Amino acid sequence: MRRLPWWLILAAAGTYAFLYVPLIVVVAYSFNNSRLNAEWVGFTLDWYRLLFQDEEMLRAARNSLFIALVSSGVATVLGTMAGLAMHRWRFRWLPLLVVTPVAMPEILLGVSLLVFFIQVLHLTLGMLSVVLAHITFSIGFVAIVVRARLAGMDESVFEAARDLGASPWQTFRLVTLPLILPAVVAGFLMAFTLSIDDFVITFFTAGVGVSTLPLQIYSMIKIAVTPEVNAVSTLLMLLTLVLVLAASRLDKGLMRAGR
Repeated sequence: MRRLPWWLILAAAGTYAFLYVPLIVVVAYSFNNSRLNAEWVGFTLDWYRLLFQDEEMLRAARNSLFIALVSSGVATVLGTMAGLAMHRWRFRWLPLLVVTPVAMPEILLGVSLLVFFIQVLHLTLGMLSVVLAHITFSIGFVAIVVRARLAGMDESVFEAARDLGASPWQTFRLVTLPLILPAVVAGFLMAFTLSIDDFVITFFTAGVGVSTLPLQIYSMIKIAVTPEVNAVSTLLMLLTLVLVLAASRLDKGLMRAGR
């Protein structure tokens, strides 16, 4: 095996340091026994105990979990249907409609949804508007994952099921769904991760009194970056990491199954 050039190793190390050192600092200072957060004083878990006693933060966490679960569940169903449609029917406009929210800048999508909810639907901004907005940008991610799984499958499996007398519904329930299930679950985890971390679109579509974890963190850092902010950021980072690892393991299983 050829050794990598020293400059490439140095560039990679610098890039990873730029990405991960700030995260390490956030995690470390969540255990700092100082409210000023200017220097390391000592180790403490008080900020985590304070965090779990903060009613506003707990309410924001409950809202985030509810929005993420509902939006990712609906987006998984609709995204799976969209992925199947893109795979089976070669309409030129269908991939454009499904994938556009994925490629669109978040601030543009957030403003568009805000205008649509207020001026077209005359909908009062609140929990419903946030859930609908998260469903909108999550569908495309699920559809892409499901379509990629279907693209690597042997079409003769479905043809054999139809030749044996299975109806379209039986073919989907007994053949298609079990084969694409890892992709469906991976799409759900991806949608859940994107939803629980989202700030920009939620900022534009959340009404008065609706707060999620990203919005709550933003309102806290406008005053000062306290160790409590570091603590909630660490927990949110840990949750995201667990979900990403779970989705990665499912993706590896999907690739092995497709060989």
